Amino acid sequence: MPNHCFKEREAIPDIIEAQELRKIFGDVNAVDGISFSVKKGEVFGFLGPNGAGKTSTMKIIACVSPRTSGAIRVFGMDPDLYPAEIKQRIGVVPQETNLDPDFTCYGNLFTYSRYFDIPPDIAHKKAKDLLEFVQLQEKRDVTVEKLSGGMKRRLILARALVNNPDLLILDEPTIGLDPQARHLIWERLKKLQSQGNTIVLTTHYLDEAARLCDRLVIMDNGKILVEGSPADLVKQYVGNEIVEVERTEEVVSCLLGKSIPFEVIGDTVQIAADSSREVARVLFDHCSPQKVLTRPATLEDVFLKLTGRKLRE
Repeated sequence: MPNHCFKEREAIPDIIEAQELRKIFGDVNAVDGISFSVKKGEVFGFLGPNGAGKTSTMKIIACVSPRTSGAIRVFGMDPDLYPAEIKQRIGVVPQETNLDPDFTCYGNLFTYSRYFDIPPDIAHKKAKDLLEFVQLQEKRDVTVEKLSGGMKRRLILARALVNNPDLLILDEPTIGLDPQARHLIWERLKKLQSQGNTIVLTTHYLDEAARLCDRLVIMDNGKILVEGSPADLVKQYVGNEIVEVERTEEVVSCLLGKSIPFEVIGDTVQIAADSSREVARVLFDHCSPQKVLTRPATLEDVFLKLTGRKLRE
């Protein structure tokens, strides 16, 4: 459908602009009227529990699934009207492993480059350079089925870079990886950003989002709950520190009597605070705690506060 929701202008400063974006499947509003923008050169994250609408949004951006209503531009173009032009400029790392099992690492990259009409000599050099970039040069002639999970994710990232994309779309890029493989991919993504790439990602790893994202949104039930930088969201919704104390009737009664807000999580009481020292002093002086633990507040605390602790399937 034509996009009439944006004012015409000579230059579009944002890589992605979305207004009142909706995606409906039957009776389900998978994406329920969200608005956001992604600036050139930033890492932008979509966080949320299962079924929040993250992947549906990514598929709209990647020209895989048409929107139901609302407006969106990618590189200033409507994905419904210019999917081929947009796809020429994006690279996609899907959540599932969809490498071609009949080819080697080199063969996957070389063959994929031909879809973009990259000449064979350039495609050969590009495949070689990308294997080095993701540290798979020693696996050049190894078939996909013989690679570890981490190697497959790195190869998928290399494949997404074959066409020198201006926008990289990552759906759970490090899912199921060990710490070493995760850190290698983080390092490569930060290097890509330093080279001017714009990156949009979804992840369930909150430490990954905090480390990589310049800005992010937290979604639930198809809606955006909050938007901002990881540090700003932590400070705004939780505070600087978390005090954890073992749950006892005496501690709970004491905190209630002192009008100190807290949350009970199983056998633990959590208190968000700007100064853990002050809270700890009150606890030790008046509440007779058995054990007190203080730690920095994290993006995970924000996520759980906004989306709840109930398990989503």
